[in-house]
Amino acid sequence: MSWSEVGSRWRVKLSEVDWYLCFGLMFFTLVVFGLSMAVWKLNIMLNDADALPIEAVAIKGERKYTSDEEIQVALQDLMKRSFFSADVNQVQEALEALPWVYQASVRREWPAKLKVFLIEQNAVAHWNGDAWLNSYGEVFDAPTNDDIGPLPKLAGPEGQSKVVLTTYGQVSELLEINGFNLNSLSLSPRHAWHGVLDNGILLELGREDKMARIQRFINVFPTLEKQVKTVAKVDLRYDTGLAVGWVNAQKRASK
Repeated sequence: MSWSEVGSRWRVKLSEVDWYLCFGLMFFTLVVFGLSMAVWKLNIMLNDADALPIEAVAIKGERKYTSDEEIQVALQDLMKRSFFSADVNQVQEALEALPWVYQASVRREWPAKLKVFLIEQNAVAHWNGDAWLNSYGEVFDAPTNDDIGPLPKLAGPEGQSKVVLTTYGQVSELLEINGFNLNSLSLSPRHAWHGVLDNGILLELGREDKMARIQRFINVFPTLEKQVKTVAKVDLRYDTGLAVGWVNAQKRASK
């Protein structure tokens, strides 16, 4: 085959190529490449803390025990991220990890602010010595705060905090109506109830009929009132009566 024949064949093949399709594919490829580069650059910019920093965090909600310094420390690492890359769920978790924070809600506000609403724990009682109970009967750990007034001391097995708090409310209400104040209430591992009044008298209530036994104490107390300073304990774990432990007897027993 001569070179002239080869050249004529190539000219025929080139004439058969669909140039519109080729240029269309090239244009589409360039567009896709350009969009990919734009998305890549946009992603870099959105995640650049220097280009789009978080300039402010607005904290709302009544706070008594959570300071600005605690919030700053909790968010110091998260604040290094950009406005768009900051995970509001992580911000929420960091705030709710603070000891006196019960709940936090976080949202972005354009162009560079995070808005936070905090709800603090409402401590209503001490729990097992070094923990606290909130108004829902949930246990939480937090440092002691002098701004909190005197609270009842409650105790019980793990998982029984709501039961103890509910029972305390019922028992203390009945006692208060009749002029008594309940300082502490505990539930033993064997589910027996023990209460202590503000005058130091220990009430042994047992496991059953605690409200009826409290009423029995209220009914009988007038006969003990003259000797209230020497009453150490009232055992109400009887079907119809009660037993009184005296202060002197308790001292002798302890010796």
